[in-house]
Amino acid sequence: MPSGYTSSPFNATSLNSSVLPQLGNLFNLMILDRKGAGPAKRLRTPSGTRLRCNRSVSTKAFQLALFSFVLAISAIAATGDLDKLRNAQDRAALDARAAALHAEAEKASSDATKWYNSAVAYSYAAEVAYELKDKRGSQRAAQAGVADAERAISINNRIADYYRVLGMLCGQVIPANPLIGALSYGKKAKEALDKAIQMDPKSSMAHVAHGVGYYYLPSNFGGGPDNAIKDYQRALTLDPKNADAYLWMGIALAKQQQNKQAREAFTKALQLEPDRRFTKQQLDKTPAQ
Repeated sequence: MPSGYTSSPFNATSLNSSVLPQLGNLFNLMILDRKGAGPAKRLRTPSGTRLRCNRSVSTKAFQLALFSFVLAISAIAATGDLDKLRNAQDRAALDARAAALHAEAEKASSDATKWYNSAVAYSYAAEVAYELKDKRGSQRAAQAGVADAERAISINNRIADYYRVLGMLCGQVIPANPLIGALSYGKKAKEALDKAIQMDPKSSMAHVAHGVGYYYLPSNFGGGPDNAIKDYQRALTLDPKNADAYLWMGIALAKQQQNKQAREAFTKALQLEPDRRFTKQQLDKTPAQ
């Protein structure tokens, strides 16, 4: 069985392919503005786009970009080992890492980023527990993560990825008890993921998480693999190197008995992320025809 929701919001691939280029454009605009572009002079971005920019607007853009950059770097610093542990399905280490990050958050209880980092770690732990067939353990980790994600949002409700992680964790609670879980967490998961995409429609990872939600949602509620695949396709349009999108594309295609296409998706995921055991397991169990 596939795990509940995809995991990392900030990995090396997603940072290099999406965050840094956008920040670079904003930083370059600010440099031009600081050098005397003037309050309303037309500027050109590194990609050639002509912009009319005044100092107050560009300053706000720079501040937002700087905050996003600091958030990304702090998340990578705090959770940089999680991809490796998740890929190796090292559950004990993930549980310990989540507990440590939660303890850090408790010591700095007004720091939204620390609660967010803890929530991300619990999501990894829940994911691997489910991959290892421990639904109850996955549920416990996910519920702990939900609480931490909600703490992060209560402190700062302007970060799209906080909602993505909350929605992802709510979805991870459900498989242990589908009926009660769906009633208790299904609506919250959908609302959080819809909010994440509304706030950041260009987030490839948000579209993956949204698609996984559709994958688990019954067809009479608008879910199923068909709708999930649309989200994965959108995610890959935004980030062609998103290994999670290929993994979940393969899972959805295998559900539809499209084994050849599923194997192609799993193979592509492994090319991008060759050390992920779960992807190898999915490829091995999918028939060639």
